[in-house]
Amino acid sequence: MSTGDAGLGRALAAVMTRVAVTAEAVGPRFPLYADPADGRWTTTGRGSWTGGFWAGLLWLRARYTGDAADRRAAAACTARLEPWVRADTAARGLILWYGTAPAGDDPGAAELQGRGARAVLSAYDHELGLVPWGAAFGGPRLLARVDGVPGTVPLLAGAGRQGAAAAGAHLHRHLDLCLGANPGSSTPAPACRVPVPALSFDAVAGWQPCADPTPGWSRGRAWLLLAVADALLRPDLALHGPTARLDAAAELLLSGPELPDGGLVPAADAARPDGPLDTSAAAITAVALLKLARVPGRGPRAAGYGYRAEAILRRLAERHVTGPDSGRPPGMLLDGCYDAGKGLAVRHELVWGDFFLALGLAAVHGVVDITRV
Repeated sequence: MSTGDAGLGRALAAVMTRVAVTAEAVGPRFPLYADPADGRWTTTGRGSWTGGFWAGLLWLRARYTGDAADRRAAAACTARLEPWVRADTAARGLILWYGTAPAGDDPGAAELQGRGARAVLSAYDHELGLVPWGAAFGGPRLLARVDGVPGTVPLLAGAGRQGAAAAGAHLHRHLDLCLGANPGSSTPAPACRVPVPALSFDAVAGWQPCADPTPGWSRGRAWLLLAVADALLRPDLALHGPTARLDAAAELLLSGPELPDGGLVPAADAARPDGPLDTSAAAITAVALLKLARVPGRGPRAAGYGYRAEAILRRLAERHVTGPDSGRPPGMLLDGCYDAGKGLAVRHELVWGDFFLALGLAAVHGVVDITRV
């Protein structure tokens, strides 16, 4: 992808400006999703599972501008993520990895990332072969969820040899469960094209699929693909599972159903192709593809991954990011869907959608090394 792409450059500038506007609006709180009509944010006090994406966006802006004040704002936000180190949830991967990895050599972020890695490693369940979803957000603790894998894989990989082993086991166990044709069976099953995004563990019945999210959930496929890409970029994790299996999983996840928005942006629920889209899933997928394009030894496939990532980023920039004449704040990535089933924020700007769009655009323009975030 050319670093001189003017359209993507304008999109990156608009998104970075939007980050500054958002920071002014939310103050010490964390943005979650914004109304598509006026750009007003719904916020949280502690960040919920998305807090790391806001800190990560602030770090991306600091790297984009090179401004010391922007670095201080990013560092202050990252420091507010500290209570999540002790939270019982695999979502610490999303919170603590994406809230610290874009910070580069910042000592405070590095220290928090290390503490987070050790805490998540201590939660690894050897009998289940994974870090359980946990009870921090309510509901049963012994869940395997696809959104408990991205972020967790690279976070654990930073915790020494034991961490790398746990990261590999955590990922491969989720691939067993989420891509297995019969997840309730103890016998490995052939991979299926529709990921099971969440399963619960029962001592008698074993692993059983959850009713929510449904298999058609847009981010289920995207989150798994992102975790697979991160593992392929870390050769030490290949020791804990065959690399060929990760390659096959990536191809399987990329061979999903036909997408409604020109084949680039998925429906929020594959069972409702005429329903709302989910641009956040598309942005996550674009970042995963940029990572896959940088895995050594992929030959022509690497170029194909890069081309597909570029196409997604361009579609998002051209059709879903608000411009200066839209009557709305510029730089909003619209048409993200928080929860289609509950009708929650179904055509909104989502903070994690903004983050992954910004990360992809920043990688294209050399602002950040995508293999390290």
